[in-house]
Amino acid sequence: MAASVRHLQLTQLSAAGAGDDDDSGDLEDVRLLDAYKNSEENDEGVVGEATMKRIQVGVTGMTCAACSNSVEAALMSVNGVLRASVALLQNKADVVFDPRLVKDEDIKNAIEDAGFEAEILPESSAIGTKPQATMLGQFSIGGMTCAACVNSVEGILRDLPGVKRAVVALATSLGEVEYDPAVISKEDIVNAIEDAGFEGAFVQSSEQDKIVLGVAGIYSEMDVQILGGILSNLKGVRQFHFDRISRELEVLFDPEVIHSRSLVDGVEGGSSGRFKLRVANPYSRMTSKDVEEASNMFRLFISSLFLSVPVFLIRVVCPHIPLIYSLLLWRCGPFQMGDWLKWALVSVVQFVVGKRFYIAAARALRNGSTNMDVLVALGTSASYFYSVCALLYGALTGFWSPTYFETSAMLITFVLLGKYLECLAKGKTSDAIKKLVELAPATATLLIKDKDGRYLGEREIDALLIQPGDTLKVSPGAKLPADGVVAWGSSYVNESMVTGESVPISKEVGSSVIGGTINLHGALHVQATKVGSDTVLSQIISLVETAQMSKAPIQKFADFIASIFVPTVVLLALLTLLGWYAAGALRAYPESWLPENGNYFVFALMFSISVVVIACPCALGLATPTAVMVATGVGANNGVLIKGGDALERAQKIKYVIFDKTGTLTQGKASVTTTKVFSGMDRGEFLKLVASAEASSEHPLAKAIVAYARHFHFFDDSATKDAKSHSKDSEVSGWLFDVAEFSTLPGRGVQCFINEKQILVGNRKLMTESGIDIPDDVEKFVVELEENPLKREAAVVVEGLSKMGIRPVMVTGDNWRTAQAVAKESEIYPFVAVVTNIKCESWQVGIHDVRAEVMPAGKADVVRSFHKDGITVAMVGDGINDSPALAAADVGMAIGAGTDIAIEAANYVLMRNNLEDVITAIDLSRKTFSRIRLNYVFAMAYNVIAIPVAAGVFFPSLGIQLPPWAAGACMALSSVSVVCSSLLLRRYRKPRLTTILEITVE
Repeated sequence: MAASVRHLQLTQLSAAGAGDDDDSGDLEDVRLLDAYKNSEENDEGVVGEATMKRIQVGVTGMTCAACSNSVEAALMSVNGVLRASVALLQNKADVVFDPRLVKDEDIKNAIEDAGFEAEILPESSAIGTKPQATMLGQFSIGGMTCAACVNSVEGILRDLPGVKRAVVALATSLGEVEYDPAVISKEDIVNAIEDAGFEGAFVQSSEQDKIVLGVAGIYSEMDVQILGGILSNLKGVRQFHFDRISRELEVLFDPEVIHSRSLVDGVEGGSSGRFKLRVANPYSRMTSKDVEEASNMFRLFISSLFLSVPVFLIRVVCPHIPLIYSLLLWRCGPFQMGDWLKWALVSVVQFVVGKRFYIAAARALRNGSTNMDVLVALGTSASYFYSVCALLYGALTGFWSPTYFETSAMLITFVLLGKYLECLAKGKTSDAIKKLVELAPATATLLIKDKDGRYLGEREIDALLIQPGDTLKVSPGAKLPADGVVAWGSSYVNESMVTGESVPISKEVGSSVIGGTINLHGALHVQATKVGSDTVLSQIISLVETAQMSKAPIQKFADFIASIFVPTVVLLALLTLLGWYAAGALRAYPESWLPENGNYFVFALMFSISVVVIACPCALGLATPTAVMVATGVGANNGVLIKGGDALERAQKIKYVIFDKTGTLTQGKASVTTTKVFSGMDRGEFLKLVASAEASSEHPLAKAIVAYARHFHFFDDSATKDAKSHSKDSEVSGWLFDVAEFSTLPGRGVQCFINEKQILVGNRKLMTESGIDIPDDVEKFVVELEENPLKREAAVVVEGLSKMGIRPVMVTGDNWRTAQAVAKESEIYPFVAVVTNIKCESWQVGIHDVRAEVMPAGKADVVRSFHKDGITVAMVGDGINDSPALAAADVGMAIGAGTDIAIEAANYVLMRNNLEDVITAIDLSRKTFSRIRLNYVFAMAYNVIAIPVAAGVFFPSLGIQLPPWAAGACMALSSVSVVCSSLLLRRYRKPRLTTILEITVE
């Protein structure tokens, strides 16, 4: 179907105005689990970062690490590309570039010029892209008669908050407005135009979304034309393309004009139900491509096997069957019938089935690189063309040398078998993402309501078409289709598949729920708040996918080896050929070693071919990425999200773990337990003053004080019973004093004026700085009460880390007495309290180091202080004030129940609010890199041992000779063995604390 239906006529936004994928640095825009940008991005600076665009490109044709290096080099050579990372296992490239200098098509062309096939991949979410920082909207304005009207409308529009630019044309009665959709909506702009006395309507915007739909019900060209007519009449549809083979419809549309569900409903309604549309899940489409690749490799293997077996039988079995052998010896022209058959069968294997090796080898050589395909093409070609030359030489001279057609055929067969097994094994490494994708239900039950919110009915829709604000019905036992808030009903929800928390969570009206989790008991009505790529599940998938695409630093070793491996092997093969041939010519070994009717050249050639085909660079290239893929998937299944291979590598070197206290080691839910007034003031009056001062603060302690005072005010014996019915807002506004000159004093408390009296609420430091002496009886009372309930697992985790050779440290902004109390309870030593640059030490038994009264910025300084000796440091925290320290640490670990900003700054996200996952994260990292080292040892040992054996080093002493076809089989199985070794990580189980602590449970 022809593409363009209508085109957007809007002026280009300036770079400063909006980028294609503008990632603003505002903390408010940070998503819960936004994809982690690696440290390279920060190192390169942020010049022009707002204008950068990021895309993913599917790359077909890569076979080993050398191929991925070639693609990476081709992309980095393009002017305007900031960063490019190519993942061999996923057959994808992640590219960050400046859209002002290079287009998407230029990226695709660069990969294709390098000899590979490329396809720009759609967004992870089937619907929607990330909104721009500013948007360009086109509005129709009716009623303008002169230039004065134009100036009036422009002035009104420019004065609106959030509007950056406004241009109005009298001739066309149109206005172009550049505005920030986070500040002002298109409806607000239309209302402003109408309030000025003109007619206003929204026409279109600069936004563009793409959706891919599977279409059922199309059987003829007439149906295609009907579909095109329906789409052409839908307002907001810009372009569309229908693929007749895949039956997929790709539509570009303006999301400000038409929503994806309206588009689907419009097509189905316009066809009177003749066409049925379903949203094509991008992850499912990628999985189908992997299955297709494995199926294609299996077909090639079967074809090669079918043609190679007769060749093998002609050479090995048929000579022992007189009747058949006599037919094969029958001369037909210049050659025997057996030679004709072998030549014909092997030619098909060599140039039809094995065509892919020649294409890939030519592609690599054209790019100035070498890979495994070069070795396979070289080895099989040497065997094939030598056999052809031997036949022709025999026909011309009458001297018949032995042929080795079966060597070429069996080599290709075994290599294809290895590739097929490798495809299957690599598919297993991405099982984690497949399982996460399967968590989301395919459909959802939408509750239909009128404008007044009255229930009208319900309908089943595609879960990918859910929109924010939709009310969804979730029956008992069903999966929640989107993130949202419970609007009606109560139930228990199993969130273990997302957070790893095994205990079902109680959900009532107002409770937040996560898409993909299971509703266990009661029916729920859920109002969707996050859909598409904004859901927690989609962000987890995106995070795992990004982590699997990232390269661990140890991978650089494999990349270097891959770059020199093939030339080195070819050189060794030439030396083997020359060495054995020269030794034979000099009669250094007896002629009895030669094959029947053979000569020194053929004898040397077979050793040389064996060297070429037995060497395997693939095993080295797969050693790291397969293990990283499996580990990130296993981590996600256990509630530990890892943001990249570099974080995984650093975590196994951790020597210090620095814990934030509040919310990390402790419960984090502050509460007031006792109140005592040391003056003649009424307790109720005292609490009212303190609560009034703290009501404007967002600190957890302030909220605890206000909650306690509110409870005392409304539920104390002197309070009226009917006060219970007061809402939260009315309680706050109705009973507190008016506050003036309120200010927050970070790390100390708050101050304000009430009835012209200064009120100070804070810690000892604030009182000391304000010249207020704390009496001894007050100090004694406070010290006795100071306590911070530890998480139940804190002390055990602290001891477990010590057993693992890791030194735990605690840092807190609290006073030193509170920190000391926590230190005692969690057995932490020595205690170090930092008070006005003076260290006070108190040796207890337990943790090694505690830092108290540390400001938020000081936490990052504490982390940096450990870096001086080159020690790897991890920081575990959950609050906004922990984010600088999380970013400063080698490995930042954010508790999943913490703030979005802390999670964004971290390298690891612990989905459960459980410290045991810190041990899981470190243990998984250690086991992963033990597996990677084992993979490298195997891959290196294989080549170090196999190449000398293939070269015939042990033939004179032990008589060991490896035929080329056997060498090919070894090569094919070596890479499969490495992948299978990585797959053993799937059996990983969380370490039992009883084992770490060496506790015997009877």
